[in-house]
Amino acid sequence: MLKAVGQALFSTGLQNPKYTEGEKKEGQDYEIRTYLATNWVSTTLSGMEWDAALSAGFRKLFKYIQGNNQNKVKVEMTAPVSCRVDPGAGPACESRFTVSFYIPEEHQDAPPQPSDPDLFVEHRKEFIAYVRTYGGFSNEKIKREELLKLIESLKRDAVQYVDHPFYVAGYDSPFKLTHRRNEVWILKKEQE
Repeated sequence: MLKAVGQALFSTGLQNPKYTEGEKKEGQDYEIRTYLATNWVSTTLSGMEWDAALSAGFRKLFKYIQGNNQNKVKVEMTAPVSCRVDPGAGPACESRFTVSFYIPEEHQDAPPQPSDPDLFVEHRKEFIAYVRTYGGFSNEKIKREELLKLIESLKRDAVQYVDHPFYVAGYDSPFKLTHRRNEVWILKKEQE
């Protein structure tokens, strides 16, 4: 019980997906991470607002880890909550948001299947991401600003990257007040 309360309030002791870090050059304000192939439980929503989509997706996924799955098993909370953003074609167009929880190690080989038809188990192949980390409470405006800073850094360094989709990731409970961790991820462009 105390472990669950500690995890909820302070986001400590949560499992994270494994990755290796690439070599960081002097002055580089982002990380290069190679994430291993893993399973995530996900839901996809459409909308105009990032924060509303993230909140709705989080609530659906939280029910899954509380036992609303075919095995009726509780699944440990993990971090980060990632959100793949597939931007709409224009400023007044809906974007697609895929909100995901990393499935803990003990369930990676046989993830409990979702009971909710809006949820699915997503197998992510190994991928390389450019990652910018920032603190504080995040919102759509801040996420966009941090994404633009990352894009500027990648252009400065003449790095090849994928324009979209991109990811935003949050590691902390809304109850955690200090030392918060947020990220934006841009995928490395595969060599042709």
